[in-house]
Amino acid sequence: MDEKFTAAVVTVSDRSYRGERPDGSGPVVREMLEQAGYQVVRMEVVPDEQGEIEALLRELADQGDIALTVTTGGTGFSPRDVTPEATAAVCQRMTPGIAEAMRLASLRITPRAMLSRATAGIRGRTLIVNLPGSPKAARENLEAVLPALDHGLEMLWGGPADCAGTGGK
Repeated sequence: MDEKFTAAVVTVSDRSYRGERPDGSGPVVREMLEQAGYQVVRMEVVPDEQGEIEALLRELADQGDIALTVTTGGTGFSPRDVTPEATAAVCQRMTPGIAEAMRLASLRITPRAMLSRATAGIRGRTLIVNLPGSPKAARENLEAVLPALDHGLEMLWGGPADCAGTGGK
């Protein structure tokens, strides 16, 4: 498949950052994005530190050539789960429908989906989407929204976007 857009994958995990646990979700997300035609140009692992997450999200968006940044981890209730706050702090416009769609799809699998605090938003021409940290949940959540992301990115990047289309492929 031809590459559609560039992407970055950011895993937020204290244990993976310290090398105590391998990053399980980042490679799953990378594989899914590549299968969907995205060119994954950056893979990063950061600790659950809001300032570090914000700095990396700003860097990825502000360099101007990454269309999609997907984070994994840090979206739950733990006091160290601050990925949604970091995302909201750097985004200029929020896109609540993406997180709503992920939670709706996940609720069909588990009632715990309502506990996800994942969010999504836009900084410059980069869409930032938070996913849960478990590989299974990251896959399920990304599957729920991936088919629609192309359309949003086409509009964000100024390309021809058929707003009347169904978005199905």
